[in-house]
Amino acid sequence: MNIIIKQIELIQRIDRLIRMQATGPAEDLSYRLGVSKTKLYRTINVMKELDAPIVYDFKAQSFVYEKAVGFRVGFFDKKQVSA
Repeated sequence: MNIIIKQIELIQRIDRLIRMQATGPAEDLSYRLGVSKTKLYRTINVMKELDAPIVYDFKAQSFVYEKAVGFRVGFFDKKQVSA
């Protein structure tokens, strides 16, 4: 599979877990995703570069978004969007 597609899929998985406030600590999250902590933090940094307001909530022990945001990647039919 293409490296870019794998990266996007990883971002989508992290995004989904953040929305559920179910990431847990970085060590648990990296294990769950099957990536190293280094790759996890690199991916989170990429998400931050794309303006994702990610912070770690020590009370919830989970990565969270500081404000409501959306993330979408892919192509769509413009006719369906404008309808």
